[in-house]
Amino acid sequence: MTSKEDNVVVRSLAQIGACGLFLLTILAAIPRSLRHGRETIRQIWFVGAMSLTIVMTCGLFVGMVLGLQLYDVLSIFGGTSATGTVVAIAIYRELGPVVTALLFAGRAGTSVTAEIGLMRATDQLDAMEMMAVDPIAYVVAPRFLAGVVALPLLGIVFCAMGVFGGHLVGVTWLGIDNGTFWSNMTAAVDVHKDIIDGVLLKSFAFGIVVSLIAVFQGYTTPPTSEGVAYATTRTVVASSIAILALDFVLTSFLI
Repeated sequence: MTSKEDNVVVRSLAQIGACGLFLLTILAAIPRSLRHGRETIRQIWFVGAMSLTIVMTCGLFVGMVLGLQLYDVLSIFGGTSATGTVVAIAIYRELGPVVTALLFAGRAGTSVTAEIGLMRATDQLDAMEMMAVDPIAYVVAPRFLAGVVALPLLGIVFCAMGVFGGHLVGVTWLGIDNGTFWSNMTAAVDVHKDIIDGVLLKSFAFGIVVSLIAVFQGYTTPPTSEGVAYATTRTVVASSIAILALDFVLTSFLI
């Protein structure tokens, strides 16, 4: 590799190391942040409830598209009755947690980064330190906890809307028997493997990663408007790569 490529690799590894140390700082500050429970609840509303519209809409259309595509493929083999089963397994194991995390990073992650970055640019974080208020416990930890709590809940909503979208296309539009659709799905979907491991565990891990990247980029951004803009861009890029890479790692262990 050239020296320029070496520098990129070194900077990337340094960022990962700094992000890991920042996670330890957040975890140490969580007991102190419990005194600011109202701020944590407000952040859960901001990153969770305010993301419901885009998550529900995308989940519905993802399920509808899956229903159409899978019905067309399964009709070749005379297995259209398995459309509901394949839609549910695809959504629960992969598309639900992954797409929800990507939407969460684009909508809520960038907002958190921009908010903390603007606090840094306007010296609000420094002012808190001068008033003996820990910005990690008051600003960073509540937003981190909110993301960790909200993403699994959003993942459940996405999966529910995805299955509903598949049912809407398969049963209402294409004429699959309603009882066959649901009975095949419930017989094939495993609660532990598909819902707990596929949806909840993955969404929880993605929530930690996305929330950590968002607060880290915002807290460490240069105190300029350009620095905040670059930090929000880095949040989306880094979160997307981390989600897909972590999904491969988790799937290889859970499959």
